[in-house]
Amino acid sequence: MPIRNYISKIDLTHPKYLQTLVENRRIFNLNNCELNIFETYQDAYHVPLTFNDFVITSMVKGKKVMHLFDQPAFDYLPGETVIVPAHETMVIDFPEAEKDNPAQCIALAVDSSYVKETVSYMNHYYNIGEEKHEWKLQFNQYHFANDNEVTGLINKLIRVCSSSDKAKNVFADLTLKELLIRLMQSQHMQQVAIESGAQRNQDRMHYILNYIHEHLPEKIAVDALSRKAYLSRNVFFKWFKDQLGLTPLDYINNERIKLAKQMLSDPRNSIRNVSFHCGFSDVNYFIRLFKKTEGITPRAYKDCLIQQ
Repeated sequence: MPIRNYISKIDLTHPKYLQTLVENRRIFNLNNCELNIFETYQDAYHVPLTFNDFVITSMVKGKKVMHLFDQPAFDYLPGETVIVPAHETMVIDFPEAEKDNPAQCIALAVDSSYVKETVSYMNHYYNIGEEKHEWKLQFNQYHFANDNEVTGLINKLIRVCSSSDKAKNVFADLTLKELLIRLMQSQHMQQVAIESGAQRNQDRMHYILNYIHEHLPEKIAVDALSRKAYLSRNVFFKWFKDQLGLTPLDYINNERIKLAKQMLSDPRNSIRNVSFHCGFSDVNYFIRLFKKTEGITPRAYKDCLIQQ
């Protein structure tokens, strides 16, 4: 069971300011986005909600049941995010909401021109060469657990949007652009991982990724990868980053941390053994990288799994 990255606590609306007990709404308007904080204090069913812009929602407290895209309903819980295109209606149930246990969720509505500008930026700077792909937000992957980076960016946006800082539009734009890019990169990585299983050696990228996955416990040199791709080191480095939006070393480390999380779920595996099995020769480096990626140390992660 994955460790969840939760959105920071947001103060509830004072009771005397509540306008409704179902989807009470606070709004913070900025130039290119609008932060909405929704709270529901009683059980309710089939509540429709539609935005005119692309929206990033994250659960903070309680539980919803979401009906979206004519797909089966799913539970929506703290530590999770849902992205929805403009004009798409969400139908929401609140089966557990009550006065002393309200459901709370944030929704960041992002101006369509700002989204297009960010997508164009990615396609201009990270889509060069022969093997191009189109950077875009994909809605076949619309519900996912927050990783540490996405959680940190959403928390920062909440702080910026609700602040009185005169420069908050500038700070919000920078953070929002990074959040959109992180979402596109994460979705693309998931898509590549799905395709690589079915198209193991059909093109250069899938061949390289499969080689990395099969050799994670070993030392993987960028020079060796570039030779397998029949590219010079510098060209390979740029090609890889253009394709996935991150460097070969960052990708390898991300995959090693994923493997480490799987291994840490087995109480028989020590931190040291997990580190070496995942290709880290220095345990202290592994611990620092794990904490940077997941927000907690491998030991704390292991303890959380045991408690579950």
